[in-house]
Amino acid sequence: MKQEAIDALFTPQYLQKIFPRNRADEFFEALLGDADEGAYDISLAYQGCSDTIIELELQLKERPGHCLACNLTQGLPTVFSRHPVINLKKVVETVNTDLNGTARCTDWSLGYTRQKTSGLHAIPLSITIEE
Repeated sequence: MKQEAIDALFTPQYLQKIFPRNRADEFFEALLGDADEGAYDISLAYQGCSDTIIELELQLKERPGHCLACNLTQGLPTVFSRHPVINLKKVVETVNTDLNGTARCTDWSLGYTRQKTSGLHAIPLSITIEE
């Protein structure tokens, strides 16, 4: 029952609400001074859950006319984990509130960047939960 409730929460609309599409532009504006200089868009995707972990991933999608090279994305877990625009702490706090007693978020971590295709890289976001 808990897993079904968690699965039902993480709709595309919900993920868009807690991590809006314009977050990448805000990130590149803060980092580079110009959102158009960013090589990728960032979105949040739900990968599933177990009794103790909710698996999400930050998906980095190459922007037209830019290159999504591995050397651009390998160090991002460290940057994203503490960057105030990306604000993953707030994302996890929102998830915790929206779980509404189904489970409680106790911790979170980012994994290593994975190249899924040349135009799509992903960074796992694991949220530890307990009842």
